[in-house]
Amino acid sequence: MLTKNHSEPFLVQIIRIITGIVFLFSAYVKGVDPMGTDYRVIDYLEAYGWYGALDYSFLLTIIVISAEFLLGISIILRLKPRLASLGLLLIMVFFTIVTFFDALYELVPDCGCFGDAIKLSNWGTFYKNIVLLGFAVIIYISRKKIKPIASQSVQYIMIILVLGMFEWFMYHNLNHLPMNDFRDWKVGNDMKSTGKETVITYLAYQNKNTGELKEYVSPNYPWNDSVWMSEWEFVSQRIDDSNLELKHGLLVEDESGNNVTEYLIENPDYQLLLTVYDIQEVNPDAMILASELFNDIYDTGINFAMVSSSTSDELVDYLDKYNMDYDIYYGDDIELKAMIRSNPGLILLKDGMVIDKWHYNDFPTKDQFELIISDD
Repeated sequence: MLTKNHSEPFLVQIIRIITGIVFLFSAYVKGVDPMGTDYRVIDYLEAYGWYGALDYSFLLTIIVISAEFLLGISIILRLKPRLASLGLLLIMVFFTIVTFFDALYELVPDCGCFGDAIKLSNWGTFYKNIVLLGFAVIIYISRKKIKPIASQSVQYIMIILVLGMFEWFMYHNLNHLPMNDFRDWKVGNDMKSTGKETVITYLAYQNKNTGELKEYVSPNYPWNDSVWMSEWEFVSQRIDDSNLELKHGLLVEDESGNNVTEYLIENPDYQLLLTVYDIQEVNPDAMILASELFNDIYDTGINFAMVSSSTSDELVDYLDKYNMDYDIYYGDDIELKAMIRSNPGLILLKDGMVIDKWHYNDFPTKDQFELIISDD
């Protein structure tokens, strides 16, 4: 509820609160998934060629998220308003310049300004920042009319308390799964692709004598006619999948390169996936717990498999170390990171539905797992 302030113009108060809410929302959706935000920061560092800063990307991530939160809460609650208005103006100038070049040169495909909660185009992000920059200018010009909410000491105490709570919030999301999952692979989502029956493959053949081209719908062409086959030769094929809706970009292959994505993701029975996007950076204790869980539930018949972006050669040294007796498949690390923010992570699927997910700090025991199965 807005309160009347005799010094601060009502319009400025409205602008201040709207700006603060936007900053708080931005900080929340980033802070709920600090690992995902770090991936965006890495994209920017690589786009600008600042490779020397990659080792400090996560520190930069925490600083940026914390700064957004602190500015948002300070602007709304009038904590150190003069300093907050200056910080707001400076950060909006920086964001506006960065997103302008991003939109102009397509440096990164997604700025991640609102995490995975709201997707904006690069130009949409820039225009949004132009508006916020205008708000920041108004707030800065009016900074002397924005009266602090309390004394200096009380303001400092409030800042320390709210910032401490937010840092704990980020720490919890980092060491467990995000409290709010805005990504495709959230619990409850159906990841089965639809419209596969509408996919049509067209085969083009050319007559060797006349040069005539004909196109057939596969497999409805005279492939068993030896005379026809001697006169016509295959030229190309095209696939019409305009009605196919893919729920994800994951491609899982076995060691021979066979596509087993549907077999794993759309398994009509329970399917437990252990995701490892980097075996060399994996949490070793969690890998041992995963193997113990595999052995504990082996007799239940529930399919247990690992999907990793590491190569089979890289995995060889770890097979005995982590008792990896389960089936191992291979997928892209970016997609595995999108599935779950944990290395390793566990995902329980059934007929394409995401039943549950676990960070390695929360891997279930056999009893806990069986309880989840019985309640489903």
